[in-house]
Amino acid sequence: MCQPGFGGTAASDPLYGYFAAVAGQDGQISADELQNCLTQSGISGSYKPFSLETCRLMISMLDRDMSGTMGFAEFKELSQSLNQWKTVFVSYDQDRSGTVEGHELQKAIASFGYSLSPQALNIIMKRYSLNGRITFDEFLSCCIRLRILTDQFRRRDTAQSGRASFQYDEFIQVTMSS
Repeated sequence: MCQPGFGGTAASDPLYGYFAAVAGQDGQISADELQNCLTQSGISGSYKPFSLETCRLMISMLDRDMSGTMGFAEFKELSQSLNQWKTVFVSYDQDRSGTVEGHELQKAIASFGYSLSPQALNIIMKRYSLNGRITFDEFLSCCIRLRILTDQFRRRDTAQSGRASFQYDEFIQVTMSS
């Protein structure tokens, strides 16, 4: 069984044993292997298991070698991010419904350092909510996309002016990978 957590170097890291069992001989975790691992781990708690799309996003967020899979270092970083996102989600799910509403989502996003306009938050709510509520799986998808898009934007905003320049093909690559 795979159990995300924290640890030291690869071989001595307790997380490595779980990673190796899931990754198999190729030493990489695919989206469907990640989905099975995370479902077994119980990280989603009483929430629904993660969708395959969310697992693909998780890999995409950390896939520096563009392999479409995740090595141990990436898996460990994901584990830490998942724990952080779950802690934030639980803290803003004030009514313990297993969902967050718009005002709770706004506070959660702000806690990660994002300052979004009401219009941007409205688009996020339309994209990720059902009846004004966002599940944990959709919350993760939203957080991952925000992180990917923000990282890509910051790489291109070299003057840190809040403006970035993208070629059309780069724009498609960035938005389609998130």
